[in-house]
Amino acid sequence: MHLSHLSLTQYRSYSQADLALETGPNVLVGSNGVGKTNIVEAVGYLATQDSHRVPNDTPLVRFGAQQAIIRGRIHRGDRAVALEMEINPGKANRAAINRGAPQRAREALGLLRSVLFAPEDLALVTGDPSGRRRFLDDLLVQLRPALGDARGDYERVLRQRNALLKNAKLSGRWTEEHGHTLAVWDEHLSRAGARLLNGRLHVLQMLAQPLTEAYTALAESRKTAGFSYESTVPLAGGQHREVPDVGALHDALLEQLTVNQKQERDRAVTLAGPHRDDLALTLGPAPAKGFASHGETWSMALALKLASYQVLVADDPDPDARPLLVLDDVFAELDADRRSRLAGLTAGAEQLLVTAAVAEDVPAELAGPRIRVTLGDGDSQLHPPEDGSAQ
Repeated sequence: MHLSHLSLTQYRSYSQADLALETGPNVLVGSNGVGKTNIVEAVGYLATQDSHRVPNDTPLVRFGAQQAIIRGRIHRGDRAVALEMEINPGKANRAAINRGAPQRAREALGLLRSVLFAPEDLALVTGDPSGRRRFLDDLLVQLRPALGDARGDYERVLRQRNALLKNAKLSGRWTEEHGHTLAVWDEHLSRAGARLLNGRLHVLQMLAQPLTEAYTALAESRKTAGFSYESTVPLAGGQHREVPDVGALHDALLEQLTVNQKQERDRAVTLAGPHRDDLALTLGPAPAKGFASHGETWSMALALKLASYQVLVADDPDPDARPLLVLDDVFAELDADRRSRLAGLTAGAEQLLVTAAVAEDVPAELAGPRIRVTLGDGDSQLHPPEDGSAQ
């Protein structure tokens, strides 16, 4: 799978940009702050409809514009699909496939698969649980696009349930009507939450071995990389050889909401569900967070993304379905040995996008076109590719 063309309109620092891409490595070179990451962020957005940098779409639209558009031509073997994404902050985003009528953006999920690693991903190890939940859910939606609806439904119901708890607390009294309405939201939340939990646990089953292998290959360490799922729903916690089915998870979440009800009414917030869970990463017997060195943290974060790439490859063994792989500003932070090992681990990708401030930071193994990015008058510019076969 690869992109042959990417076009941006009013996207971040680009009023208009058009970029032709080749299979194999493509390297974007330019000083920090000129717009390299904006390109790879747009590629990731086509795949996941999510930014790895910001929690909402507003910053993606160029300042002063009302809408941003990302267009990509996606190839899988001898088939090609034209995808256009409209980003409309405050309104519903829309997608057009093969120049058809705009439709719900979620209908385009699954057309492009990509895995992106950026310096922000160090927060997968060092940051708060929300980033790790987001990592799992983004991978889940790429594997099973239909679960994007469960994710969206869960977030919508959670907002409604929290609003009910807050309003009831502000009113100073809990009424019978509040209780009936809460029971309705409990059922909806448990139904969507069970699907989300079931999907996450299946993803973790698939990630376990590739994570261990990727970390060992990158770090050449005797420490074993692993994880455990920490859940507010006891049935979902731990390490699962067998994943509980959706029905069992629904009942377990519904029961936990009932157990928590008095505390939730006092605090006016939902205390159980996938929105409160965490992925506890480990190196050997110790937690990675707080115990891993800087180099181990980089290796763990990279290993998580490389493992997710392998999960997507295993999910669809067709060589033409291999995801697009993106490495944003990675090599400057790695020593020569880790650069070489990472280059070897990414060699199987049909298409690889790399950004770098200095072309010499990119290993010679990743020969390919070098595309220079500059910034002038607040508008990022892409220049014709140069041959990068010799460094």
